[in-house]
Amino acid sequence: MNGKPLRWLHGEVKAPPMSVEARREMGMLLRELQEDELLFLPHSRPMPDIGIRCHELRVNDENKTWRLVYRIDQDAIVILDVFEKKTKRTPQQVIENCRRRLKLYEASRS
Repeated sequence: MNGKPLRWLHGEVKAPPMSVEARREMGMLLRELQEDELLFLPHSRPMPDIGIRCHELRVNDENKTWRLVYRIDQDAIVILDVFEKKTKRTPQQVIENCRRRLKLYEASRS
């Protein structure tokens, strides 16, 4: 495979709890990111509250909405969280957890 590797800091994409279709869509979007394609709404949106180069993938499932928070690094796509979106705003706890994971990730690379 050519392209950037995925670095999973938290979460997973699997069926269940996602439907097979949602898991496949999430996988295709991740593959596009690995191949340096830029994604925009409705599939991806920036998440500056978490950090620079941070975004969330958005996948609608049968009766749920899934989010995958990621950061685009020069050498990898860093996965910070995968969660079911239940409210309009991203929960503050998710934002704080992603920031904490990034801080630990950065510290481990120094």
